[in-house]
Amino acid sequence: MSLFPSLEPEESRKGPRPLADRMRPRTLDEFVGQRHLLAQGKPLRIQLERDDLSSMIFWGPPGVGKTTLAQIIAARTSSYFLPFSAVLSGIKEIKAVMADAARARMMGKRTVVFIDEIHRFNKAQQDAFLPYVEKGDIILIGATTENPSFEVISALLSRTRVYRLLPLSAEDIFALLKRALVDNEQGYGRKAVEISEELLHQIATFANGDARGAYNILEAVVQGTPPADGRIRITPAVLAAALERRTLLYDKAGEEHFNIISALHKSMRNSDADASIYWLARMLEAGEDPLYVARRIVRFASEDVGLADPQALPLAVAAMQAVHFIGMPEGALALAEAAVYMALAPKSNSLYTAYGAVQQDLEHSLAEPVPMHLRNAPTPLMQAEGYHKGYEYAHNLEEKVSAMPCLPPSLARRIYYVPTGEGLEQKFKKLLMEIQERKRRAKSSPEPLA
Repeated sequence: MSLFPSLEPEESRKGPRPLADRMRPRTLDEFVGQRHLLAQGKPLRIQLERDDLSSMIFWGPPGVGKTTLAQIIAARTSSYFLPFSAVLSGIKEIKAVMADAARARMMGKRTVVFIDEIHRFNKAQQDAFLPYVEKGDIILIGATTENPSFEVISALLSRTRVYRLLPLSAEDIFALLKRALVDNEQGYGRKAVEISEELLHQIATFANGDARGAYNILEAVVQGTPPADGRIRITPAVLAAALERRTLLYDKAGEEHFNIISALHKSMRNSDADASIYWLARMLEAGEDPLYVARRIVRFASEDVGLADPQALPLAVAAMQAVHFIGMPEGALALAEAAVYMALAPKSNSLYTAYGAVQQDLEHSLAEPVPMHLRNAPTPLMQAEGYHKGYEYAHNLEEKVSAMPCLPPSLARRIYYVPTGEGLEQKFKKLLMEIQERKRRAKSSPEPLA
């Protein structure tokens, strides 16, 4: 058995292969997309043309060519191509093959170790590659759909170069589908498949940047259409049945989860109702927990709307209760109503800023005792100790406000809540100014104690 089975000729692989595998590009000239990396003068292209390989990580969504590009690199540089699986490869297997790769290097042969879904390798597995990457015994190419900053150990990340692969455009995928239809060797050039360019564009759009997904759709409709008069005619009805429902790229535990909730929050903050409802729907239609979304909208109501519109919070809570009560998909409209309301509401982060300032003071100042005049005195002993002494009962005062300090002495002059001029906070701002003036008047003419 060959140590490097991926180098065995195609003829030795028995059984039919999927269209996506058959149409896999073999050279850089056949490769479609990633022009920001592979066009003339771009970084990865220069590295390959100089045959100056170093370990790298390809980061991008599914179906953009990560595996294919790694295979092309290995073939172009006459290197062994050795794929690894996080599920099948333990530390013992990794070290054994790495030793073989080190011997191959001694004989002048490079080994490209390709780790698909490198984010699924645990820390110990990733650590096992480190000495061989560092010595140059292997060229490691990792592929991941997740942010390497979070999923790849820092020691390995510092020894690799990260290349970001982008989703393919609809035009790129359309070109790949056209190529598959005319390719006599690996595609459908000999099958006389008839499909309009309009339907090909539909597949390209539906694939959402995923070339493998597009090939799978084309293969499904070709295989599912019986020939008539020696020709396979793909109709809109056949394609519609194959497409069914798009699976949106969304991982509830991964980076895209945080990217999209961030987009929703920032869109509402920027008063963009259209973007708010779009990002909301992206999450819900992809299967996000609606109560998670509801909790984030409730948070937004306090953090970004605040007292500029005090009705935002009860409306957000009502939307959360509606989702909990009626469930999905009906609850989606309640969340959409809340999201659009938040986008259109006047904005103020004064409460958020005020609470943050208090947190800072709590962390960096002495936790002083509650001033005696603010304490209750339910027992004679507490009264004798001075509890409640000096308290001024606001209802008994003409101004309904006393000059009595309510913060600890060291923070007596601190101001936390500073209302904006947005929405109802404009009114609250005037009220605060009036209260301050009444306190000044109360200070200059003392009232009798309660």
